[in-house]
Amino acid sequence: MKVKKALTPILAVVALVLTATGLWFSAAVGSGATSRSSLTIIAGANPGGGWDTTARAIQQVARDHNIVGNVQVVNIPGAGGTIALTKLSEMTGNENTILVTGGGMIASAEIAQPGVQISDVTPVVKYTEEYSVVVVPADSPFQTMEDYVAAWKSNPQSIAVGGASIGNTDHLLASKTALASGLTVDEMKYIPFEGGGDLLNSLLSHSVDVGYTGYKEVQDQVENGTLRVLGISSAERQPGLDDIPTFTESGVDVVASNWRGFVAPPGISEEARQELTNILQEVHDTEDWTQMAERNSWSDALVTGDDATRFFEEEHKNAIDLVEVLGL
Repeated sequence: MKVKKALTPILAVVALVLTATGLWFSAAVGSGATSRSSLTIIAGANPGGGWDTTARAIQQVARDHNIVGNVQVVNIPGAGGTIALTKLSEMTGNENTILVTGGGMIASAEIAQPGVQISDVTPVVKYTEEYSVVVVPADSPFQTMEDYVAAWKSNPQSIAVGGASIGNTDHLLASKTALASGLTVDEMKYIPFEGGGDLLNSLLSHSVDVGYTGYKEVQDQVENGTLRVLGISSAERQPGLDDIPTFTESGVDVVASNWRGFVAPPGISEEARQELTNILQEVHDTEDWTQMAERNSWSDALVTGDDATRFFEEEHKNAIDLVEVLGL
């Protein structure tokens, strides 16, 4: 799989997408409203995925607790979140827009170079962490992670593996799993999707054989018996998911978490950044958010201020190294 070549036609549409969304943003934020009166949260993927779910959860809590006057979520899918990141980087000085981000988006931006990087926008907070799962249709011949890996090693191209966009968390985890199993990244038959809902539909229709995703995105289908989970990427079995073995238990030496956080446009004042931090802190501190996080299997990972800046800088360095190691 030649990832940079695969991304080229996708990135070619960035200008068109940004032009289309630019008119909307000009009207939405041109009034000079503060983040307390009007806040736009961008999710860089289609509805149904982790970024979208996080954005809409914050929207609900902020509305219910009158933390912000008006909160809206805008989906700008494409290219592993880099279309949304590019849009945000062009909104210099806009103080009432934030973007849900994560390690996958940072890596996608590195794969797509030259282009926008996470260092081109303003870090606000790290917010949550979760672990990914490997899931298959209920009637899959793979009963365990060991079954899947053995078949994958025997004939990599016979197994369609689905997950988020190239460079995103699911793709990176699938790539690490391939390497740990003795395969190369190029041997994978990886099918990227722009949202968790798209992956789910493909699993249920058997368009893909194996999916990498967050547990919450497939929980209903697992509980009703249409999908099964083979493994989870945590170091230890997780509370409430005790029957799901870890990758390492199954002989795959991979542990990886999926964190989410928020960034703002470049050129905002420190006061504006602090206000955005305060809004997200107030949402975080509500009992409603605690319950939402528990339902979605999100671990609390709040990091703010200078610590958040350092965290994003370190994640950027890690992404550069990871892209090189994986040959992406």
